[in-house]
Amino acid sequence: MAIYKNKVEWRGEHLGYTWCQNGVEMEFSAPPDLFGKAGVLTPEDAFVAAANTCYFMMVVWATERFKMDLVSLQIEAEGEVEEHLDRTSWFKTVILYPKIVVKGKPKEMVQRALDMALKYSTICQSFKSQVIIKPEIVIQ
Repeated sequence: MAIYKNKVEWRGEHLGYTWCQNGVEMEFSAPPDLFGKAGVLTPEDAFVAAANTCYFMMVVWATERFKMDLVSLQIEAEGEVEEHLDRTSWFKTVILYPKIVVKGKPKEMVQRALDMALKYSTICQSFKSQVIIKPEIVIQ
């Protein structure tokens, strides 16, 4: 079983600093509309980016597994936050918009690879949020 570690430290007001086990470190803050600092990572950014980056790596893995000639891959992501009357909130959905360009494989095979990538995305499978994939598949 893999264990991943992270450390955070308060830096005053609504600002923190984080260290990740792979060596990345950076400031983070609450979003500006919640009294945070602009221009730094927010937990909401990190949540959406975690889904996007993990799915991205699994798409790369799946295209290799299916022996596809991957020409390009870009994925945009958006997370929809639902707020409740008691002022609690959660990410109801995370929508990933992959644009994938592959040479010489059937579109159905590319779609299977995208489906497999979601199935094996540890982060996406760990969310209670609904993860929706809306791909644009281009075959050259």
